[in-house]
Amino acid sequence: MSTPVLRAIHVHPVKSLAGYAPGEAAVEPWGLAGDRRWMLIDGDGRFVTQRLYPRLALCSAEPLPGGGLRLSGPGGRTLDVPLPQSGETAEVTVFDDRVTAALAGPEPAAWFSDHLGADVRLVHLDAPDRARPLAPGHGGEGATVSFADAFPLLVTTASSLDALNSLIAQGDDADEGPLPMDRFRPNVVVEGTAPWSEDTWRRIAIGGVPFRVAGPCGRCVITTTDQRTAERGKEPLRTLARHRRMDDRLVFGQNLVPERPGTVRVGDPVEILEHGPAAP
Repeated sequence: MSTPVLRAIHVHPVKSLAGYAPGEAAVEPWGLAGDRRWMLIDGDGRFVTQRLYPRLALCSAEPLPGGGLRLSGPGGRTLDVPLPQSGETAEVTVFDDRVTAALAGPEPAAWFSDHLGADVRLVHLDAPDRARPLAPGHGGEGATVSFADAFPLLVTTASSLDALNSLIAQGDDADEGPLPMDRFRPNVVVEGTAPWSEDTWRRIAIGGVPFRVAGPCGRCVITTTDQRTAERGKEPLRTLARHRRMDDRLVFGQNLVPERPGTVRVGDPVEILEHGPAAP
């Protein structure tokens, strides 16, 4: 087996939108710089994702100088969104967490509402002290996360995706495969490992930046959404249910918590610092 390396980096500026793949990214305590710092909310302040609106997959966001965003959507629709300046905030809910976030203004709200056919607003997590704390025992004292589901980063491996696609090809929905990695929306993708070896990782370093492996990532219906068409199928959840069930979760990839800031770059070596037994 060759030395593992970082094959790709993915940053999703707006939660549940398509992102972009930079050659390098700064690692901050609450995730990659610029990753999931923006989010859509409904009229009750609750987070909005592809779980309810798969059409969000058809929109993308890239950073602009100064911290704003360029949104792109079907039909060549674009909108530049500056950082919120009005000081208007909203109390928003991400699962069971309550967070204060800055409102982005009426233009992006109208842009997204028109795309989805639903009343939504765009918010920005504008300060680290507003980040959500991780659950006790999952990241060390003071560990935080932005608008990501649960942890600052997600790592997947190219070999495990190949293995999963082989299993899909043998199943009832073979015509849905092979699936691309964007179904799983990782932050960092590693190549040069054995399939499923990430199940045993406890600490890793990417380009010398250390991370604690916080456990496998439970997968949801978003993984069944084609990120290019917004159409849904049955895979990979059907195959994960048969082969990758851990406790009551269907898992693919591992959650990461940075142990210190740094920078990761495509091509960086990936070192497995600590191993442990795989989850049952």
